[in-house]
Amino acid sequence: MAQRTPRSHRASAPPSTQVPRILILLAVMSLLLIGLIMVYSASSVTAVEAGSSATKQVTGQLLYAAVGIVAAFILWRFVPYHLWCGNIVYIVWVAAFLLLIMTSAVGTSEFGAKRWLQLGPVRIQPSEFVKVALVLMAVRIIYDFRSGMVEPRVTLIQIGLFIVMPVLILYFTQSDLGTTLICIVGILAVMWLGGVSPRILAVVIAVGMLFLLFAVFGTGYRSGRMVYLDPWNDGEGGYGSGFNIIRSYYAFAEGGLFGVGLGNSREKFQYLFASDSDFIFAVIGEELGLVGAVLVIGLFIVVLVCGLRIAALAPDATGTMIAGGITTMLVFQAFLNIGCTIGVLPTTGKPLPFISAGGSSMIASLIMVGLVLSVSAAPPVEQRRREDLRVVRVSGPQR
Repeated sequence: MAQRTPRSHRASAPPSTQVPRILILLAVMSLLLIGLIMVYSASSVTAVEAGSSATKQVTGQLLYAAVGIVAAFILWRFVPYHLWCGNIVYIVWVAAFLLLIMTSAVGTSEFGAKRWLQLGPVRIQPSEFVKVALVLMAVRIIYDFRSGMVEPRVTLIQIGLFIVMPVLILYFTQSDLGTTLICIVGILAVMWLGGVSPRILAVVIAVGMLFLLFAVFGTGYRSGRMVYLDPWNDGEGGYGSGFNIIRSYYAFAEGGLFGVGLGNSREKFQYLFASDSDFIFAVIGEELGLVGAVLVIGLFIVVLVCGLRIAALAPDATGTMIAGGITTMLVFQAFLNIGCTIGVLPTTGKPLPFISAGGSSMIASLIMVGLVLSVSAAPPVEQRRREDLRVVRVSGPQR
């Protein structure tokens, strides 16, 4: 019997995915470049004031980007996305879950939230990687159910154990509503693309909305964030909880159409909090103006359109769920950050993917890009069927 020759994961990718793949690569590389420039611009002042090098933050960001690019390349070229329907997804889930538990037990607190974990010289934010693990696990659960490998009762147990439990732990132990919401959106996208009944989706969305209302209005400090509707009326004349969003407004107003010029932001001089991370989009608006801000938004729209196009052209439902779910989650986080910065959403403290300073966010975002590209590298359905038939013919009884 002839041995089956392993198929190349990338050699037979369909031509129809080449354009969206190239465009998504160009968009992500452009966002990375913009991010490095803006992190340097926004962080250099603070670094110099603290007695550090002006390039300290951007040097670290460049290192994180390099690690993320290598991880994305490996996932794209050497890890077929079908592997995520195997046991490897449980390994990834367990690793992410353990990091989540370790963070709640021995994590470090910052700005009133325990969301970071110190592992020797490395400081990570596990929730950024938990997002990816949850989406992949949701894909695996739906894959098992659709293929008839598990009964509905077992599927419900899996959902409760592998999805609901870590989401609730994330929310209650880290008080991280933003990441919780991002995870829910990604999981909902997987359910929609996986063909889950609209009735079930409606129930899940309704439960999610009730949870969101409880999370926002059930805690005083979160309900206080509704001050974004009128930040000048924060009880302290605009110097309380509404201060940062007011400074963000000033940044956009000063930027106008073409901006005040790269490096010339005034708000980054200790006025705008988290100017190199959560509110970096405001510095973009101030220094590069409306043109620069729209460019960033346009690049994320390119990522969204091309990612969903890759999902639509995927050889099977598994590829569609992975590419579509990951893309939706990634771009949703981007627009959540932008919405908070421009004052149409309450502040959540989530970074702008590829742009905000932060190693965990950078690496996790690029890992997600690698997963989407992995789907784009798969051969089309017709070619896979021909290759499978060829294997059957070669491996059949010899006469």
